[in-house]
Amino acid sequence: MIVHAVDKKLTVLDLTDRPISILVLHGPNLNLLGQREPGIYGSLTLAEIDRSLEQEGEKLQAKISHLQSNYEGALVDAIHQAVGKHQGILINAGAYTHTSVALRDAIAGVNLPTVEVHLSNIYQREEFRHHSYIAPVAIGQISGFGAQSYLLGLQALVHYIRK
Repeated sequence: MIVHAVDKKLTVLDLTDRPISILVLHGPNLNLLGQREPGIYGSLTLAEIDRSLEQEGEKLQAKISHLQSNYEGALVDAIHQAVGKHQGILINAGAYTHTSVALRDAIAGVNLPTVEVHLSNIYQREEFRHHSYIAPVAIGQISGFGAQSYLLGLQALVHYIRK
């Protein structure tokens, strides 16, 4: 159930049985999945991950819209445009996780439930990857399970929205 304040009136949306829409955002360099450091990021391509998210979305009655960008501003714009269009955001901000106050502020500003995901366990990697600007404004974070991190994140996000 989601409550929106529109023109000083509260509108309650019951999403328990209705299809919902999830925005999936992929940050910089994720377009190179399948060829970039497969020992860390796996061998699946971004298109294959998106396809698996769409299939899982069908099972969960969730429409998946996805965008990959190497540009921080494009990701910020997509977050802003999600209001009124999507009920939640699934984001792998890549390196912007550790550097972008702008993405953090955009997520906080739109107040949509957001789950942060990472293919690798960022806490087992270099020290600079241990800090996330996004985690404090997300409802949760899943990392370290390869492409399964995305599916787990989607399942958790849909469950959260529907509860």
